[in-house]
Amino acid sequence: MIQRRDFLTQLSLATAAISLPQVAFPSAPKADEFVEVAITHGRIRGMRKEGVNLFKGIPYGGRISGDRRFRRPAPLEKWTGVRDALEFGAPAIQNPRRNEPAPSEDCLFLNVWTPANDHKKRPVLFYSHGGGFVVGSGASGGQDGSNLARNFDVVVVETNHRLGLLGFLYLDDIGGPDYAGSGNMGMLDIVDGLKWVHDNIAQFGGDPANVMIWGESGGGAKTSCLYAMPSAAPYFNKASIESGPGVRMTPKETAAETTALLLKELNIDPKDWKKLLDVPAADLLAIQGKLPSVAPFLGKNTKGAVLRRAGGFGPVVDGVVLPHHPFDPTAPALSKNKPLLVGWNEDEYTFFAWERKDTEFAKLDFDGLQKRLEPQYGEDTPKLIAAYRKARPNATAPQLYIAISSIAMMGLGSVDIAEKKVKEGGAPVYLYNFGYKSEKPIPGTDYPMGTPHAMDISFKFNNEIPPRDGSAPKESFFGGNRPERFVASHHFAELWTTFARTGKPAAKDVPQWPAYNLKTRPTMRIDAQCEIIDNRFSQELAMWRSIGKL
Repeated sequence: MIQRRDFLTQLSLATAAISLPQVAFPSAPKADEFVEVAITHGRIRGMRKEGVNLFKGIPYGGRISGDRRFRRPAPLEKWTGVRDALEFGAPAIQNPRRNEPAPSEDCLFLNVWTPANDHKKRPVLFYSHGGGFVVGSGASGGQDGSNLARNFDVVVVETNHRLGLLGFLYLDDIGGPDYAGSGNMGMLDIVDGLKWVHDNIAQFGGDPANVMIWGESGGGAKTSCLYAMPSAAPYFNKASIESGPGVRMTPKETAAETTALLLKELNIDPKDWKKLLDVPAADLLAIQGKLPSVAPFLGKNTKGAVLRRAGGFGPVVDGVVLPHHPFDPTAPALSKNKPLLVGWNEDEYTFFAWERKDTEFAKLDFDGLQKRLEPQYGEDTPKLIAAYRKARPNATAPQLYIAISSIAMMGLGSVDIAEKKVKEGGAPVYLYNFGYKSEKPIPGTDYPMGTPHAMDISFKFNNEIPPRDGSAPKESFFGGNRPERFVASHHFAELWTTFARTGKPAAKDVPQWPAYNLKTRPTMRIDAQCEIIDNRFSQELAMWRSIGKL
């Protein structure tokens, strides 16, 4: 059984976009025409394709290699002439990814999709990619923003930013003023992307005064952090945290332990830490893989204490860049008046069963279920199983295992965030479950994928649509073959783009979505037919509270 902290390590190794090479963007689609626009540092040339203007690989920050490693970027230099923005920029240092450029330390690039560079004031959807905090890019599979821009008249922006050791190594205690904020360089890169949007997005038909930050998995946790960061606050107006509830991040004491582990692994004395600047990035990536694998999302043990263990790389609660945990003990007062969406997929764990080739869960009986859950839940396991069997009397042991694992991974943190946001008494929060069911079986089993982690990406980007040329639809990577997926995708995309536009999610043929409250606890279940469910999972959540997990 995966411990919660170790589960979220799987996000660092596997999530949301890394295992979907079949749906990565084509590297060089043919343009219908080219489009030029002047931005703060010079003129760029993008392409117009099927009613959408796309600008790829726009630099938004300067050099972060050499003596700028672990520091804020060098100033971005202006250019003369017209710079092509026709190819995606290099992603952050990680293992190479199919159909994407080679990774590079100098990775501060972003991409923009817009219906037109016409100075209209469209809502801006600023997306942070998944992949824990160690993999992924703004060109990850399923995230093509063309359909959102074309079908819903919005502007979509996605960034590359520092990841892993190069983005989150905490050096504040030993590096001096030049390295202040070092444990959050990856997050500060994203803030620089938001500043770029503020300064430039009007040239792309976007409204700098109406920006929604959103993201899935690791990108959801990045969104949680941005929601609590003073440097980000001026640059966005609303947020969505999807299958990545970053309630807590890494305490600086734990981050300092991780730094000590790294220096020991490299045989570098702490007083000679600057030798890290000379270690090739590829070697740092290899060392990163050797350190104990710990998720940057921190859960609670059964007594409610925050778990802490050195080894992982992610945002650091340093008291300055990230003044406190994003949603612990309360929702951040900084964003009190900014509306929020938060939720998770009903069958998150099936992604990890698929990715890890775990077929054994599908063979469980109820005795086996108890044995599989005991390493994580100990003496609470019988109570946990009994509560779920009572709430779901017709469920099989494998179904209960998926339900328990999925809500533990993403649901409990999502509910925690929603409750704390309500208690703050500011802008509304809306809670959702994505529930469209894929019929595709997990390889090696007869168990269907259902609604796995990461399946929401292609749905909310409205990339589950029939081909524009009228040809027969191809099977969706996770979503299967049923045509109802096209309706579910449209609902999801319309709800999110309406929220971006107005601060209230709504869509045609979808019930009115009430803000979450602590009395009726309404949850939107997103599917081909959407429905509002009050007090969803009430029995299960009562049990989780009783054992200190919520």
